[in-house]
Amino acid sequence: MTFETGNSEAALLTPEEMGRADKLTIESGVLGIVLMERAGQAVARAAGERVATGDNVLFLCGPGNNGGDGFIAARCLAAAGYAVRIFVLKDPAELKGDALEAFERLGPVASNQCGKAIEGDDIADDFISSLGSSDLVIDALFGAGLDRPLAGTVLQLVELVNQSGVPVLAVDLPSGVSGASGLILGGAIKSCATVTFFRAKPGHLLLPGRELCGETRVADIGILAQTLEEISPDTFHNSPELWLGSWPRPGTSAHKYSRGHAVVFGGPMSSTGAARLSAGAALRAGAGLVTLASPPDAMMVNACHLTAVMLRKVSDTGSITGFLADERLNALLIGPGFGVGATTRTVVESLLAAKRAIVLDADALTSFSEDPDALFGMIRSSPAPVLLTPHEGEFSKLFPDIAGDKLQRARLAAERSGAILVLKGPDSVIAAPDGRAAINRNAPPWLATAGSGDVLAGIAVGLLAQGVPGFEAGCQAVWLHGEAGLESGPGLTAEDLAPALKSVIREVVDKSSVGRR
Repeated sequence: MTFETGNSEAALLTPEEMGRADKLTIESGVLGIVLMERAGQAVARAAGERVATGDNVLFLCGPGNNGGDGFIAARCLAAAGYAVRIFVLKDPAELKGDALEAFERLGPVASNQCGKAIEGDDIADDFISSLGSSDLVIDALFGAGLDRPLAGTVLQLVELVNQSGVPVLAVDLPSGVSGASGLILGGAIKSCATVTFFRAKPGHLLLPGRELCGETRVADIGILAQTLEEISPDTFHNSPELWLGSWPRPGTSAHKYSRGHAVVFGGPMSSTGAARLSAGAALRAGAGLVTLASPPDAMMVNACHLTAVMLRKVSDTGSITGFLADERLNALLIGPGFGVGATTRTVVESLLAAKRAIVLDADALTSFSEDPDALFGMIRSSPAPVLLTPHEGEFSKLFPDIAGDKLQRARLAAERSGAILVLKGPDSVIAAPDGRAAINRNAPPWLATAGSGDVLAGIAVGLLAQGVPGFEAGCQAVWLHGEAGLESGPGLTAEDLAPALKSVIREVVDKSSVGRR
């Protein structure tokens, strides 16, 4: 995602919030047609980067403001020497407001190069002919504000564009993609690039919509950043801009004890690798000390693989309780390779009773699938942050009745459980009980490998050990995990991720140090 002015603030706006931003700007004295002119010009600039002067550019314009943006862009490209052809969904005489004024500003272009894409219940032959000879299609049909599924002839029109193979530049959002959820409403145009305005929408980041957007550019159309103060958005793009202020910065006098002590609880000898991956990631993420609490039968195999990570033998909940009497052990992780069943439930109960920051992952989640409310009650009783890190399968067991799009489900689950909820995937959502949510987009597909989630949980507990607040720790961990995947590259295994964090963290530290010297 690129930003035309370099302003990459993390807020995401729903279509309704974007409508309010437009309204507030207009009420401040900026004419709606001025905003539309700026939007259309941004579309024209993006189109000009993709086709050469004289090439054929076909515009599909809807009846609302999205179509108005298209009319402005068409006028600009025609004036620059492009061969422009415009098709509208309805009689231009029925246009209203700023969209009508934008159409009237086309002047001779409208009378010479404008037709209807749909005639009655059929797609116009003129449109089909023009589509076949086009070098670029501008999708200015509906944008992010679409609130019902595409159907009938309009859906056929969209499918025809997709089948043509002609590259598409979408205005605001590919038509048919929900700006709020990223879901496909009946059908949707697949674009190679998208130009949106002021701030991106959740639909630009959430799947499957993200895959239809192509390269997304956020253009400045003159809406002031202060407008966000009136709107108070609670959904964000998970990027350093969101959480850099909470990044743990060791002071000059820092030592290992001041950077926190994370404890990872491991399982039996036959499944020790997951906990070791977590422990190594916690140490690499900056925790001053990390201890792997190991059952007696796994001590030797763990000792053969660990160096900087310490080992502690724990044989039952009594020994765990005695171990946690040391209050310097301030962040805990249980789940990776620990085992599923009643013993795990008992241990989780004792860890939550210790009132430490805690990450519950994998087996710790599955062990409560038959009685998730018992887990949620214990979480709500804990004053310390609790992170749950389920993938979709684990989520469905803990929250079988929660439906909706991914953003809705994560928010509802966080509210119900009282925990920071990290709903993992290529578009991971991090949600807090207070309603805040962040959507992640930097995870490469090669992160889908055994042990990758164990590393993520380890990064999270390492950040919690350093005192990072729960929501910010979840966001930082997910972003660092994605960047480590990108740094490692195709063919990675989970063992590659913790070493890759070193260069990723260096970049974050450099960013966090700007202005502090």
